Amino acid sequence: MKRFFAEDMRRALLQVKETLGPDAVIMSNKKVNGGVEIVAAIDGDAEPQAPKAQAQPDKTEEPAKPANSLAEILARQAQHPAMANANEPPEAAPQATPQQNEQSIWQAQTDTVDEPAEPEVDVPDYVGGGSAAEIAELRAQIKGVQNLLQHQLSGLMKQEMEREEPMRALLTQRLMTMGISERIADQIACFIPEGDDIEDSWEQSLQLLEGQLNTTHDDILTRGGAVALVGPTGVGKTTTIAKLAARYAQRHGSESVALITTDTFRIGASEQLKVYGRIIGCPVKVANDAKELADAMLTLRDKRLILIDTAGMGQRDKRLSEQLAQLLQNKRLRIRPYLVLSSTSQTQVLNDTVKQFKTLPLAGCIFTKLDECLSLGESISVAIEQGLAVGYLTHGQHVPEDIRVADEHYMVTEAERLYDKSICSNVSDMPKSNWQAVQ
Repeated sequence: MKRFFAEDMRRALLQVKETLGPDAVIMSNKKVNGGVEIVAAIDGDAEPQAPKAQAQPDKTEEPAKPANSLAEILARQAQHPAMANANEPPEAAPQATPQQNEQSIWQAQTDTVDEPAEPEVDVPDYVGGGSAAEIAELRAQIKGVQNLLQHQLSGLMKQEMEREEPMRALLTQRLMTMGISERIADQIACFIPEGDDIEDSWEQSLQLLEGQLNTTHDDILTRGGAVALVGPTGVGKTTTIAKLAARYAQRHGSESVALITTDTFRIGASEQLKVYGRIIGCPVKVANDAKELADAMLTLRDKRLILIDTAGMGQRDKRLSEQLAQLLQNKRLRIRPYLVLSSTSQTQVLNDTVKQFKTLPLAGCIFTKLDECLSLGESISVAIEQGLAVGYLTHGQHVPEDIRVADEHYMVTEAERLYDKSICSNVSDMPKSNWQAVQ
C-alpha cells in the first residue's frame, strides 16, 4: 500500500501506474490542499478475478462495460476522451453485479479524469444535501457577494460617466438633490448636450422636467359632476373638499354644490363637514354604505358638483378594500376618484399609497401640505412615474384661500426654490471658517 499526491487526478493515476503497475487497486482518494491524494495497493487477486469478469456475457457493443484494470481505464480515456463521462456513470447503479461493484471506485476516478481541467474549488460538504439552515446560509453568502459586485460595478459605471460625460453627471446629481428620482434625473440629463453653459443646461433640464408632468387643468371646478376624494388618514381630504366647495360656490353659487361624507369611522368627521356646509351654504348628506351613497346622490342629482368625502385609512388597513368597493359597486354613479397625497411623505410611502389605491380608476391626484414640505421633488417623481395627473395643490388651513390649480411650471419652480433654500440653510449652519471654501 502506498500514498500518492499530485496536482490533479490524471497525474495521480499515472503515478500509480508507473509505481505499482496497471493492476493496482485504489483504496481511497480525497481532495487536499493543492491537489488530490490517492492511496493504492497491488491486488494479488486481480488475475484470478479476470476470468470471472470474462465469464459474463460479452457485450462489447455496450459502452457501459466496466474496466478491469488501470491500464484499460487509461487506454479507454485515450481512445474516447469525450465519451468517457457519458458511458461510465450508469455502472454505478444499485443493480450492478459484484464484479461491477469491485470496479466502482475506478469508474468514479474516470469520471473525474475526463472532466476539463478547471481550477480546484473547495466546495462545502453540505452543498449536496445539507440542512435547510446550512443551505439558507450559503444562499445568503452568495447574495452578499452578488450585492457587493453590483455595488462595485455601479460605482465603476458612475465614475466612467463622470469622466466621459461630466455635464450629465452634474445635472443628474443636482436633480437628485432636488428630490427627483435617479431614473428620471438620468433620463432628463442624458438629453442635455455636453459642453453647454451650466446655467443654460440647468434651465433646459427644468423645462424637460416640466414636460414630464401632467395636470388636470382645473377639471373638478370646470367640469363638475361627482368627485370623491380618497387617500390615507391625515392628508387633509375634508379640508380640501371644503376649499373646493367654497371655490365652486364663489363661481356658480352655493346652490350648485353639495357634499356627501362616507366617513363614519372617525369621531366627529361628519360634524366637521356639516360645519363647512353651513358656512358655505350647501347641503351635506351622510352615507353609511353603498346603497345610502346611491340614494344620497339621487337626492342631489340637480347639483352641478357633488363632492364625496371618504374615510381616511392607511394603505394597509383591511377596511380599505370595503370602502373602495362602495365606490366601485354602482357603475351608474360615475364617480371620479381623486387621490389625496401629502407632499411631506417619503417617496416609498407615496408609491405604496398609489399602488393600493390604483384599484380605483383614478382621475388624478391632489398634493397637500406644500407649506410644510422641505422638498417637492419626491412628489413630482411619484406623479411622473405613476402616471398621475396633478389636479390641485394646497398650502395651508385657510378655506378657501390656501388652494391653487396645479401648474407644471409652478411645481418645478417651487421644487427649485426649496432646493435653493435647503442649500442656503446648509451653508448657514456651517461654521464661519468654512464659508470661504463654499463661496
